[in-house]
Amino acid sequence: MSLSGQFWSVLWPKAKPYPHTAVPTLNFKPQAACMPTSTVGIDDFSLYVPQLYLPIEDLAKARDLNYAKLNKGLGLEQMAVADALEDAATMAANAVLDLMHKNDLDPNEVGRIYLGTESALDGAKPTATYVLDMLQDHFSGSHGGNCFLHCDVVDLTFACIGGVDALQNSLEWAAAKEGRIGIVVASDEAKYEMNSPGEYTQGAGAVAMLVKQAPRLLAIDPDFGVATRPAHDFFKPNRKVTKREIIQEVLNLLPDTSAEDFNLDELETKLAQGIDCNGVLDCNESFLMLHKTTPVFDGPYSNQAYQARIREALYDYRKRSGGKVGELLQDFSHLVFHLPYAFQARRMFSEIFMEELKAGGDWVEFILRNELEVPCADDYENREQYITSCADFLKMVTKTPDYKTFVQERIAPGEWASSRVGNLYAGSVFLSLMSTLETLLKEEGEVAGRSICVFAYGSGSKSKVFGATIQPGWREVTTGFDIELRLNFRQAIDYDTYEQLHRKNLTKNVAFQDGGGFFLADVHEERNESEGARHYGYASGMEMLTT
Repeated sequence: MSLSGQFWSVLWPKAKPYPHTAVPTLNFKPQAACMPTSTVGIDDFSLYVPQLYLPIEDLAKARDLNYAKLNKGLGLEQMAVADALEDAATMAANAVLDLMHKNDLDPNEVGRIYLGTESALDGAKPTATYVLDMLQDHFSGSHGGNCFLHCDVVDLTFACIGGVDALQNSLEWAAAKEGRIGIVVASDEAKYEMNSPGEYTQGAGAVAMLVKQAPRLLAIDPDFGVATRPAHDFFKPNRKVTKREIIQEVLNLLPDTSAEDFNLDELETKLAQGIDCNGVLDCNESFLMLHKTTPVFDGPYSNQAYQARIREALYDYRKRSGGKVGELLQDFSHLVFHLPYAFQARRMFSEIFMEELKAGGDWVEFILRNELEVPCADDYENREQYITSCADFLKMVTKTPDYKTFVQERIAPGEWASSRVGNLYAGSVFLSLMSTLETLLKEEGEVAGRSICVFAYGSGSKSKVFGATIQPGWREVTTGFDIELRLNFRQAIDYDTYEQLHRKNLTKNVAFQDGGGFFLADVHEERNESEGARHYGYASGMEMLTT
C-alpha cells in the first residue's frame, strides 16, 4: 500500500452527534511549549486514599471475568473502597488536613478552598462547606473558632475535569496578587452498579494541592488549551419515577400480593390532591426525581469523546502557547492523563503519536522500521471499510516496539498508582501527576526544568491541556508524597465485605486507621427544617471502629 494515500482520522459512529473532523495544521512561530510567564503553580500535593481495597482478581472471580484481561489489558490490580463512614467530604477534608500539617499552614491565611467533585452531597449546599466545617472544628482550639471565616469555598463540577477547572481558576487568582495562598482539592467516589461494565474501574480518594506564587514543585503554564462539546457519554441524571411505579413495584415484590388487588387509580388520585407533605410519596409533586451516585454511561462513546477532546484541546493549547505539531514529543519529558483505568492513555494516544511523528519527519522511518502497511483510501470500496482498517492500523501502532518504549518512558510513570487505586474521577489526573513525580525520584539525572504535558478530560464533554515545569525544590516536596508507602499499608477486604459496603449496609467503619481521621457521624433523618443535614467528627483509629 502507498504511503502517499490520505490517512483519515477515525470518525465517530453516525448515530452520535459532533463528528470528529480533521483539524488544520496550525502554523505559528516555534516557541518553548512550556515556558510559564509567571511563577505561579502547585507548591505541594497531599493524597488521601481509603484504607480499604479490593483485589481486582477477587472481583474477577466473583463476576466470572478474565483477570488477565483486566490486569494486562487495562492495568487493573486493586480498587480503593470507601469505608462505611467515608464520603467525598471526609476524603477531601483528610487530604486538606494532611496538606496543611505538612506545610504548617495558618488557617487564617488560606484564602480559598476550591473543590472539584462529581460526588456532591447536596443539590444546593456545596460539599466544600462540609470540608470547611470539619477543618474549622479541628483548628478552632489552636487558631480560634473563626479561623476559616474569610476563606472562600465552592464546588466546581464537570465530571472528571472539575478539579482542573478549580486549579485553573485558583492559579489566576493566586497570580493576581502576591501572598495569596489557595488550596484546590479533588475528591470523588467512582461508583458503578454491581455487575456493570464499569464496576472493575471503581476507586475512591482525594488529592489536595497548595497553590501559590513561587511554587517549589511545579510552575504551571498560564495557557490552557480547551475543547468542549455537549455529549451524553457519561452522566448522572435526575431520574423521573412516578408514584404509581413505586407502589406497583413494592406490591409486586411482596409475597402473594399483586398490584391488581389494589385500586391504584384511587390511591394515585389521593396522593395527587394533598397539599401537606407528610412523607416521601405524600408530597406535592406528581412524580419523584431520584438522584443516584451511579452513572448512565456509554463506554465506547466515552472513549471516542475522550480521544477527540484531548486532540482538539491539544491543538488549542498549541494555538495559545505558540507551539506546533511535532513538538510534543520533543518538548515534554512526560505526558500525564486522566485515567478512568490505568492503561486508558496508552490505548487512546496512538493517533496523536502518529501525527507527531509525521510532523517531525519521522513517520516513514517508523513505518519501515516496524514493518507496517498504512491503509490507503484508494484500496477500499467504501469509506466504512477504510475507517475500520484505520482503526485496526492504530492498534498495530500501539503494539510496535517504538510505541511501547514511548509508553514506558513518557506515560507509564503516571499509571502505576492508578493500577492500585482505580478511578478517582476529578482526582485521577492529579494522582497520575503525583505518580509521575514520585517515579522521577528514582532517576539520578537532573529533573528540575523538565516539562510535563497534562491531558485532562471530563465527560459531558471537555478536555483541557496545559504544561507544567518541574521546579528546583521538587525533590524535597515529592519525597513527602509517600504514595507507594500509603498504598502498601492498606487493608485488603474480601468480596462479601465489598458488596456490603457497596450496598451501604454497614454502619461502622471496617478499617483500623492508626492516624485517625474525619468521619460521617450522622445524617439528620427527621422530616423537618434540618432534614438531610450531615454532621461530621474527627477521631483516632480506635475511636473510629466503635463510633
